[in-house]
Amino acid sequence: MIANAEELRARVEAAYSAGEMDAEAVEETIRRLDRGQVRSAEKGPDGWTVNEWVKKAILLYFRLRSMETVEVGQFEYRDKIPLKHDLEASGVRVVPPAVARYGSFLSPDVIMMPSYVNIGAWIGAGTMVDTWATVGSCAQVGARVHLAGGVGIGGVLEPVPSTSPGRRPSSTGGRSRRARWSSPARERGAFPPASSRWPPA
Repeated sequence: MIANAEELRARVEAAYSAGEMDAEAVEETIRRLDRGQVRSAEKGPDGWTVNEWVKKAILLYFRLRSMETVEVGQFEYRDKIPLKHDLEASGVRVVPPAVARYGSFLSPDVIMMPSYVNIGAWIGAGTMVDTWATVGSCAQVGARVHLAGGVGIGGVLEPVPSTSPGRRPSSTGGRSRRARWSSPARERGAFPPASSRWPPA
């Protein structure tokens, strides 16, 4: 167990920068995300702060996990990320076939109609995620919000603004440049072209 939050952050940052895997640090970060002990973004006195190291841990988690089949009654899922558990202890209501991924956080009295909440998302107390609404990865939703049916809150899990694992920054003449790729590719762990330190799976 990694008790010190600064050590946890440092280990995730080091693993991501080196293109290596620190399974203990990555799994502990996702566990804390699932319990609401860390957040991918949080509001402070000076506004919102994005915790890039948490997003890095999520990206590494996709690399760490293998595909597996999960059966829930007559439903069958096949994914890398487990489903969220201990819903009764969390004090939330999840109506079938709603799905919340492990690593998302649902505050007490959240109601999920048949809807979807992705990893890294944080939902405040008393909020209803109505039918066919989706909450993207790392999205932050406040308390006592009604996300109407069909609403989509876009995910913000992106490569960090500076460099990707094993990739050297390139000159852009003073302009910033960010690598972007599709969500399916990202979840496969297929980072943009990188050095041999981080080959695709």
